[in-house]
Amino acid sequence: MSDASPQQLRLIALDVEDLGVLSANMQDAVVRVRDMVHLPTARRFALVASRYDWVAAQQGRMERVRAGLHFERVLRVSHIGIDQSKPDEMLNLLSIVFEPTEMPAGFVQLIFSGGSAVRVDVECLEAQMRDMGPRWTTHLQPGHAMDDAPADSE
Repeated sequence: MSDASPQQLRLIALDVEDLGVLSANMQDAVVRVRDMVHLPTARRFALVASRYDWVAAQQGRMERVRAGLHFERVLRVSHIGIDQSKPDEMLNLLSIVFEPTEMPAGFVQLIFSGGSAVRVDVECLEAQMRDMGPRWTTHLQPGHAMDDAPADSE
């Protein structure tokens, strides 16, 4: 017997390969500026996003779900092209990548559309993502300009 209800996704990333899976599942998540926080005393960076469920899309359902993501062992966080005086501004997450410096240390970049990014310097890569609910239907599937054919082919 098959259960049609979606499972709550939980992922842990301890290396670049794990982070690639996490990034693919967070692609096109929508994040409000105010929903990102650096907690220096806890050495954590966390955010809450509306994640587009690409697995559900492959099954014919267009859904978003609230998801939490956090990085541990954070040394420093910097923002590029993000106006923190606009807490309601929405950002579209494109990818999450890790760049090593002196292994296992490095920095994680959360890359958003429009050229903005968050750089999270870490002692080592340690991230967790978890669906927190609720889940809702959306009528728009995220797309990117390079995914589309040219509008005028003549």
